[in-house]
Amino acid sequence: MAKTLTGIVTSDKRDKTITVTVTSRETHPIYKKQYTVNRKYQAHDPKNEAHLGDKVQISEIRPVSKTKAFQLANIETRAVGTVELKEDVLEVSEETK
Repeated sequence: MAKTLTGIVTSDKRDKTITVTVTSRETHPIYKKQYTVNRKYQAHDPKNEAHLGDKVQISEIRPVSKTKAFQLANIETRAVGTVELKEDVLEVSEETK
């Protein structure tokens, strides 16, 4: 059965490809301390549906290219929006430095 992972899209700049960061908690085998592990996967997105910040589910498929062995299964939640600074705010911050 194919592996299924859930993560956040961190890049959608390439055509038909998204980069998904999957975060998981693991326990050290000797010290029993929990720590966070971030892994990045390249996933095939044939319709360019997913965008930056979306929470998506990807599933394992046969390799599409050298780095792509996952495909976009579904988009669980869309990103709400992004924060952009105005140009005059950037100019003021550069002058204060």
